[in-house]
Amino acid sequence: MLKDHDRIFTNLYGERDWHLDGARTSGDWQGTADIMARGRFAIVDEMKASGLRGRGGAGFPAGLKWSFMPKDRGDKPAYLLVNCDESEPGTCKDREILRNDPHKLVEGCLLAGFAMGATAAYCYIRGEYYLEYVRLQTAVEEAYAAGLIGKNASGSGYDFDVFVHRGAGAYICGEETALIESLEGKKGMPRSKPPFPAAMGLYGCPSTVTNCETVAVAPTILRRGAKWFASFGRDKNVGTKLFCISGHVNKPCTVEESMSIPMRELIEVHAGGVRGGWDNLLAIIPGGVSVPMITKEMAEKSLMDFDSLREMRSGLGTGAVIVMDKSTDLIKAIARISAFYKHESCGQCTPCREGTGWMMRIMNRMVEGRAELDEIDMLENVTRQVEGHTICALGDAAAWPIQGLIRHFRPLMEERITAYKASRMPPVAVTHPLAIAAE
Repeated sequence: MLKDHDRIFTNLYGERDWHLDGARTSGDWQGTADIMARGRFAIVDEMKASGLRGRGGAGFPAGLKWSFMPKDRGDKPAYLLVNCDESEPGTCKDREILRNDPHKLVEGCLLAGFAMGATAAYCYIRGEYYLEYVRLQTAVEEAYAAGLIGKNASGSGYDFDVFVHRGAGAYICGEETALIESLEGKKGMPRSKPPFPAAMGLYGCPSTVTNCETVAVAPTILRRGAKWFASFGRDKNVGTKLFCISGHVNKPCTVEESMSIPMRELIEVHAGGVRGGWDNLLAIIPGGVSVPMITKEMAEKSLMDFDSLREMRSGLGTGAVIVMDKSTDLIKAIARISAFYKHESCGQCTPCREGTGWMMRIMNRMVEGRAELDEIDMLENVTRQVEGHTICALGDAAAWPIQGLIRHFRPLMEERITAYKASRMPPVAVTHPLAIAAE
């Protein structure tokens, strides 16, 4: 278990002052100019050495991503775009940063932006997060008033601005190029790549899109050192991570823990265990609704990191653990997720536009059992035609939960269909033996 003195987010539960004075008491904004004095490339090298992988779901090495920004770009400005959209069901970690530790994000914007040579940061925040928006905007204004950002940010001689932009509640704007389109005032629809944002992003300028948590942990890593951060977890899965645990647990929560913590330990220690005990567990979605579910037996062997869950044919995703006990109708749960992805598809790619509707309608019939047994294979075939055939990963996210259901709980689907057929069969006329004798 992670010790309290190793936690990066010391105000995760809002027990202390979230304003600038409280943030400084917690160590934020200490020696910021000294960190910047190391130079852009030294900061990027330190982030590479830390082993930090993006906390938004893809798990791409953060330092490497920062290094993609072109070093010679002429007169063009460059931008850091921070994804605080967090619209995936089950995921509720970034909102705790925005609400209770907003200065970590603002300082992270400055350091990450400086390392990339960016002139400004745009924090794209989910429109429904009103309180979180107010607190982040307040933190930005406090930082400007104290000279921490803006002209000669933190006395470093570097000019850097931070802007907060509220989205309109579109899940698709969590995709980096759709986020850029939305920031430009267009409909949030993903762009084909290449060109990649590092070459041509916001307003045609070099841009890097990264997750809120990834940016917010950067100042602490740069203060305490890459070696300290890399001491948690296991190889290629290092550092600390915010996990949000919901569903059928006794104490739903968001908690900062070491990467590679056993899944069962995470649930039992921090979430009070599964409702009704571990033996009452049916399945777990380990990383937000875009990843396939795993069974109880798999959960007992799983570590909360990218590689372990990939071996289970699932994924860490955002670290949002959704626990489902034996009272759960798994088919209905996945049908509800299918409806979500049908609703959130931007409609640009034919496989996603048509396929999400197909999957939702078949899943709705599967809930009742109003289907044929061979339609299970047909449904999986539809998911394979959607997966990997779209501009962005929404098609994959819509397909994977259904694939997980079929992979692990196909007998449940077959039983539902068989039971429905049995209930619809006309009754067989049976003549009573005494009536036959009377004739």
